[in-house]
Amino acid sequence: MPSRPAWRGQIRLALVSIPVEIYPATKSGAQIQFHQVHEPSGKRIKYEKVVPGIGPVDPDEIVKGYEVSKGHYVLLDPEEIEAVKLESRKTLDLVQFVDEDDIEAMYFEKPYYVVPADDLAEEAYVVLRDALKDAKKIGVGQMAMRGQEYVVAIKPSGRGILMETLRYADEVHKSSGFFRDIGDTKPDPDLLDMASMLIERKAGEFDPSEFHNRYVDALKDLIAEKQKKKGEKVIQDPDADKAPPKGSNVIDLMAALKKSLGDEKKGKTTKAAAKKAPAKKATKEPARKRA
Repeated sequence: MPSRPAWRGQIRLALVSIPVEIYPATKSGAQIQFHQVHEPSGKRIKYEKVVPGIGPVDPDEIVKGYEVSKGHYVLLDPEEIEAVKLESRKTLDLVQFVDEDDIEAMYFEKPYYVVPADDLAEEAYVVLRDALKDAKKIGVGQMAMRGQEYVVAIKPSGRGILMETLRYADEVHKSSGFFRDIGDTKPDPDLLDMASMLIERKAGEFDPSEFHNRYVDALKDLIAEKQKKKGEKVIQDPDADKAPPKGSNVIDLMAALKKSLGDEKKGKTTKAAAKKAPAKKATKEPARKRA
């Protein structure tokens, strides 16, 4: 189980409130990450946040803005966004119960495990789980999590409860636009029988462990083969171990600590950094003044 839940709150069913914690039910699988490389020099392509006419900017100077018309933005501070109050931030109200097959598969987005927050919540949690199981229903409601409000569905899953975020209606393309040109022709009975026999022959219970990402495996083999050959396509970035240049949008741990400790700590850190500055930088300033 992850150390921190994605959401803490309560599921409310009429006058009954059940304290729960919600954890992601999925994790990222094996992936191959590619970087863009400038082939002639062997250096990795870098990206900076820049302002036209100004150049690279400090991440602390970046705020969120909503474009209300071309080139006109309403700027919002993080505190203002956080202050937007939604009752669903801490409460998942179950407002509707539907049959298990009423929600089309395309609406389901991401699954989460719902667990009782403590021993006192377990009894009500089990009652809700078994009531859903007996009724063969899915509970539907809305909740706010990580800066967004989601439509969610909860249903029994083994000894617990599974929650799935759902896509809103305006996030799903209507199928009619894709299927309208498919005719009403009935399939050939013999072909249909053969297809049915094939389906029956390969019928079985789904076992996710039988499947793995063959594309990732093939890429790993290709990379290992290229590396073994040590050919022209295996290069080394000469700047890989260098510190990021000034003005970069990379935020290191020291910068984050300076910000947390406040202006007083910043001043002390700046003085300490000045004492450690290379001597050659100190000799350049008088030279510029003489010029």
